[in-house]
Amino acid sequence: MRRLASALVWLLACVAAAAQAAVPTATEVRAAYQPSSARLLDRHGEPIESVRVDMRVRRLAWTPLAEISPALGVAVLQAEDQRFMAHGGIDLRAVGQAAWDNLFRDRARGASTITMQLAGLLDAELRAGSAGRSWRQKFDQALAARELEAGWSKAQILEAYLNLASFRGELQGVAAASRALFGKAPSGLDSTEAAILAALLRAPAAAPKAVARRACALGRELKLREDCPAIEWRAEVALGRPAAAALKEGVPQVARKLLGPAAAGGLDLRSTLDARLQRFALDALRRHLRELNGRNVADGAVVVIDNASGELLAYVGNTGRSEVDGVAALRQAGSTLKPFLYQLALERRLLTAASLQDDSPIDVAGEAGLYVPQNYDRSYKGYASVRTSLASSLNIPAVRTLLLLGPERFHARLQELGISSLREDAAFYGPSLALGSADVSLLELANAYRTLANGGLAGGVSLRPRALDAKRRVLDAGSSWIVGDILSDRGARSPTFGLRSDLATAYWSAVKTGTSKDMRDNWCLGFSDRYTVGVWVGNFDGQPMWDVSGVSGAAPVWRDVMDELHRARPARQQPAPKDLLRREVRYAPAIEAARQEWFLRGTETALVEAVAFDARVPKIVYPVDGSILAVDPDIPARRERVIFRAQAGEGLRWRLDDEALGPADAPTAWRPRVGVHRLELLDDAGQVRASSRFEVRGNRAAGQ
Repeated sequence: MRRLASALVWLLACVAAAAQAAVPTATEVRAAYQPSSARLLDRHGEPIESVRVDMRVRRLAWTPLAEISPALGVAVLQAEDQRFMAHGGIDLRAVGQAAWDNLFRDRARGASTITMQLAGLLDAELRAGSAGRSWRQKFDQALAARELEAGWSKAQILEAYLNLASFRGELQGVAAASRALFGKAPSGLDSTEAAILAALLRAPAAAPKAVARRACALGRELKLREDCPAIEWRAEVALGRPAAAALKEGVPQVARKLLGPAAAGGLDLRSTLDARLQRFALDALRRHLRELNGRNVADGAVVVIDNASGELLAYVGNTGRSEVDGVAALRQAGSTLKPFLYQLALERRLLTAASLQDDSPIDVAGEAGLYVPQNYDRSYKGYASVRTSLASSLNIPAVRTLLLLGPERFHARLQELGISSLREDAAFYGPSLALGSADVSLLELANAYRTLANGGLAGGVSLRPRALDAKRRVLDAGSSWIVGDILSDRGARSPTFGLRSDLATAYWSAVKTGTSKDMRDNWCLGFSDRYTVGVWVGNFDGQPMWDVSGVSGAAPVWRDVMDELHRARPARQQPAPKDLLRREVRYAPAIEAARQEWFLRGTETALVEAVAFDARVPKIVYPVDGSILAVDPDIPARRERVIFRAQAGEGLRWRLDDEALGPADAPTAWRPRVGVHRLELLDDAGQVRASSRFEVRGNRAAGQ
C-alpha cells in the first residue's frame, strides 16, 4: 500500500504541474556551452590544434542537430522516450506504466522524458544524488520540463540533450563520444553505432557486456540488419578502446606556448601558422625520415619564417612521436655558423670573397688543449678563395678566419644576432666556435639566417599576428648580400656537394648545411627573397646517425618545403646594395678560374696572387708553441710517434733539446718522451728560424 500511495502522489504531482519554473532559453544554453579544449587557429581561421583546459569532462564543439546522424535520433527516442514528439514534457502514459511497475514488479521503471532529463542537465539542483532524486526534485523537474516545452522546439530540446548528455566516463556530448568510441564525426554514425550510444545513456558506467546486451535488444526493436553477435562484438570493441587515448590531441609545442592552462574552454586563438604549410612540412619530415630508415635517424624539426614580418608560418617541433620541442631544443650547430663568421670578416674588410685562404693542416693551442681541425672529407685543397671556402664548407679556412678576427669578436656577433644560448665566454668555446661547437636552437639560428636575408636587419619572430616591428641593423648590408650570393653559388659549392643536389634549387635561394661531431645533428638552413626555412634531423636522445651528411640528412626536407613555398612564385635575388662593386678578378697562379666577383667599395682587386712557396716564413706547424701532449697507454711504446711538421722547411733542419733530428723539409716522426721539450728549426748557419716549447705528459718513463 505504501508503494501504491507513493505512485499516486507522483502521478498527481505531475498532472498538477501548473506553476512556472525559470529555465534558460535555447540561445542562452548554446551561448553558455564551452568545449573542454581551447583551439588554435591558423592565419586563415582554420582550426589546427587544441589544448585540454577542463579536466572534469571531455567535450568538443557544440554539434547542431543537422550534423548528427538521423540514426542516432531514432535510436535515442526508441531507448529513452518513444512518445517524445507527442507529449508536452511529461509522458502521463509512461508515468502510469512506471507506477504500475513499481507496484507489481521487482525492477522499478523510470518515467523521465528526454525533456525532463534535459532539465536535470541544465539545473544542478535537479540532478540525482547517490540515493536518486527526492520527490521535491521530481516535482521541480516536471515543472522545468513543462516550461522547456513551452519555450523550446522539439529539435532544440533533442539537440541540447545530445550535446549535454554523458555517454561514457568523462565523455560528454555526442561529438566527444562519437570521436572517442568510433573515431568519426557524429554525422557519420551508422545504425549499429547509434544503438550502442543510445544504450549508454541509461547507464554510462555499465560493464561493456551489459551495454552490449542492451544495444542488442535495442537493435531488435529497431530491426537492424546486424544480428546480436555482431552488435555485441562492435559494442565491446568500441568500449574497450581507451577513451582518453582515442581523443588525445596531437598538441604541438606552439599550442602549448599560446594555449596554456589559463586559457578558457572554447577559446579560439588565431596564430600566424599556415595550416596547409604546417601539414606539408610535417608530412615532408616524416616521409624523409622513413627514407632514412636503417641509418639510425628518428627525429627532426622544421621552422618557416616570413622574412618581412618575422611571422612563423610553420613550426614542426617533432614528428608527433615525442614531446620534445626540436625547434627550441639546443643542439650543436656544426658548420651553420660559418656564414656569420665570414660576413664579419668581410664587413671588417679583413677578407674579400676573392681572398685566398690556406687550406692545409693546422694545430691551434687553446685553454682546453690542442685543437686540430680537419675538413669533412679529410682532404685539403691547399689554397681556396673565401667564396669556395664558405660555399664548400671547408673547415681549416674557417678556423684561420676565426683566428684572424679573434674569437671574442665572433662570439659577441653571434650574441648580437640573437643566439642566446652562448652563455659561456669566448675562451670556453675556443677556435672550435668557427665549426659550430656551441649549442643553438633551430628557431634562433633560423632567425639569424633571416637577418642575412634581410640585408643585416634583425627582428623578432612571432606566433601571433602583429604589426610589423622596427628592425635593428646588426650586420653590414653589403657583406650580408655577398654572403647570400656565395651561399647561392652552386659552382662554388660543387667541390664538396657537386653541381646537382637538393641545395641547387630552380629558383634563387641561399643555403648552408651543417653536421655536428659524430653525426649527432644535421642541419640545413637557407632563405629566399621571401622565406627562411630551417631543418634539423637527428635523435633527441643524442645517438649518432649512421653515414648521414648535410645533403642526405636535413637538405631534402628543406628542399621540399622551399619548393612548396615557391610553387606559384619563383624567388629572385634582391638587388645588390649600392656600396658593392662587381669586378673581373684573376688568380696567379691560376688556383681558381678568373671570374666576376663582388667587392665592398674600396676592397676591389683585379689580381689575387698567392705567396710564392719559397717566400713563406719558416714556421713549426706541429707541435705549436705551448702544446701539451699525452702518451697513449693503449699504444705500445715502441710504436707511438709524434709527427713534427714545418712550413717552408726546405734547407732547414730540426733540433730537439739540443739534439739534431735531421732535415725539416718533410714530416719527421719522433718517439715521445715524458717531459718538457724545446723544438727548433735551424738554418745552415745554425740560426734559430722558429721554435716551439711543448710538454709530453704520461706515466711512461723517459727513454722507454
